[in-house]
Amino acid sequence: FLSGEDAAVRCTMKLMGIEPNDELVRAYSEINDGFWKMFERGEVKREELLYKRFEVFLERFGFSADAKKMSQVYKDQLGEQGQTFDGAMEFLQKLFGKAKMYIVTNGVAPVQINRLNISGIPQYIDGLFISGHIGYEKPDVRFFEYVAEHIEGFDKSKTVIVGDSLTSDINGGISFGIDTCWYNPASKPTPENMSITNISKSFDDILEFLMHGEDE
Repeated sequence: FLSGEDAAVRCTMKLMGIEPNDELVRAYSEINDGFWKMFERGEVKREELLYKRFEVFLERFGFSADAKKMSQVYKDQLGEQGQTFDGAMEFLQKLFGKAKMYIVTNGVAPVQINRLNISGIPQYIDGLFISGHIGYEKPDVRFFEYVAEHIEGFDKSKTVIVGDSLTSDINGGISFGIDTCWYNPASKPTPENMSITNISKSFDDILEFLMHGEDE
């Protein structure tokens, strides 16, 4: 997402008459991340988040532009990004046919669908669940309940959520009562108050964890 965000933000700034540079892109990313964390805590509505992050950005640097228009331009640009982590496609290929794989994501549905289609990931997955369609966001337990209700034969004891977000993915999985695998390539400190099933630093680590005991 970060590389896609970087490209989309730079294109958006240019289209809004702002010359992008690393400082501006980094500042927007920090503002955006802060707003999504506020959203996960229920402190801001998603509709407000989408344009207020740009209001804060424009005000901080003294740019005169329409925040709501900038939000729309950014959404269009982000929908054109489909970058994946190195090794991600190989990981999906190795796991394909050995487990049912579903994507559970927060975000604007059209944007997420476009990004996934560009990435080539959909050919490996069995279903897609987007908060924009469901009406609830991770880590809300109702998001996970909806997913469970719409997967035939869903079994909590045979389910694991793999994600890089402690707040939305891992905390949500723990609250729902399923195993969790935190993708943590940067070796960030592990919160002492969270009971995480597995912590992986690479796709190989994740695969080893998921396939453990396969022969049994």
